[in-house]
Amino acid sequence: MSAHGERWTTDQVLALAPDEASRTAAERLAASGRWTQTSTVAGASAGTDAGADAGADAGAVWGEREGGGATPYRTAIDLIDPNGPAFHCSCPSRKTPCKHALGLLLRWAGSAPAAEAGGEDPPPWAAEWLTARRQRPGRAGRPAGAAKGGAPSRTPAASEAARQRAERRRQRIAAGATELERRLEDLLRSGLTTAGRGGGSTAREDGTSSGRDSWDETAARMVDAQAPGLAARVRELGAIPASGADWPSRLLEECALLHLLDQGFLGMERLPAPLAATVRSRVGLTTDAADVLAAPDTVTVRDRWLVLAQHDGQEGPLTSRRIFLRGERTGRMALHLSFGGPHRPLDVTLPPGLLLDADLAYYPGARPLRAALGERHAPAAPGPVPSGCGVDAALAAYGHALRDDPWLDAWPVVLTDVVPLPAGDGEGWQLADADGESALPLDPRGLGRTALWQLVSISGGAPLTVFGACGHRGFLPLTAWDPTPVPLPA
Repeated sequence: MSAHGERWTTDQVLALAPDEASRTAAERLAASGRWTQTSTVAGASAGTDAGADAGADAGAVWGEREGGGATPYRTAIDLIDPNGPAFHCSCPSRKTPCKHALGLLLRWAGSAPAAEAGGEDPPPWAAEWLTARRQRPGRAGRPAGAAKGGAPSRTPAASEAARQRAERRRQRIAAGATELERRLEDLLRSGLTTAGRGGGSTAREDGTSSGRDSWDETAARMVDAQAPGLAARVRELGAIPASGADWPSRLLEECALLHLLDQGFLGMERLPAPLAATVRSRVGLTTDAADVLAAPDTVTVRDRWLVLAQHDGQEGPLTSRRIFLRGERTGRMALHLSFGGPHRPLDVTLPPGLLLDADLAYYPGARPLRAALGERHAPAAPGPVPSGCGVDAALAAYGHALRDDPWLDAWPVVLTDVVPLPAGDGEGWQLADADGESALPLDPRGLGRTALWQLVSISGGAPLTVFGACGHRGFLPLTAWDPTPVPLPA
């Protein structure tokens, strides 16, 4: 059972896979009989069928699978975490979930013989992991009196120490932004063409220049200043000279946006609160989801949220998961963003197509999109094919969002009645309205050939509904409906 008692389908399990290779390996593992100590427990009394609706207060799947060594891999999945299933496996894979967790879930979802027994106690290694998870603040069974959203209350001394740390970081970022402003001035003074030769040089006070200066070095200095958002934008500047014709125009545009962000942070006290929150997030100052949920001025929005896409990516040593949702009543878009590492599973798992009755708390900003998942009010259920708009309306939606957040790369939209077609110039592809009046180029940087041909085959030349991100680089499709949702491997 999941957190609310529903048994998953095979498609829902496979939607969790981080890539196609994991799906293939998981299906092979699920069919294999080399699992031991495999069972399910859903909080039911002994003798209860594992397929029965056993409530939402307990639920897990576990098993041992032979590996390459003498010790089998131990795999367990917590199905009742309020944020979605959590995974544990002793294998060395850095993928979340790994192929063993997916294979075990497939056996459970398919009611394989080894996963039919219910009501028994998990083995000690699984019980220890499950108990440790469920006793954490913010998990099922968290201690009474914990702060809203599971955030522990802070003592005055701890709050003061946190304030001082935040102030020191603000000063470091301000110093980094000031240095970056000088770097941009030097670039404009020496000419944009110097960017194609390693980023140009930066003048020292003694009149000499540093020949080893480059965009990568500048980005590293922004990392030292604890401004990862600035570092990421500097790295993008370094890639522009190799991006093709008319790159100086694109470089000038990005330099202007970076200058605007620097000035926004250095003069943040003069900005309206929503815009100041956007600037903080753009330079890399983040807020924990628990703090968003626990903030006294946080306003939660309850709706039936349709899961439009779940997209996993790699950001350095961490795995990122972006889950896009849209409210049935409010029509608001939302993005749930989380990160995981080798021993830190991604918490929330919501396959596309589910309809979720839940509270969302939006992070502060001039154009709120990111949200923290709060209380769920009902079991998730399959949702309908979403309604959408045409190409012109999608571009208008991105334009309105860009008015509030000028650093926004893209805005999530649902396109309806569009057809994937080769571009008129013979280079790339586009999504065209069924009437042929308007078209959006597909973003070539984020769409691989597998996803492209998958999208074309789903369409077969007929109009279809596609969800994705509409931005200045084009449209990046993430999910298509035929008539059920099909995640596209971006």
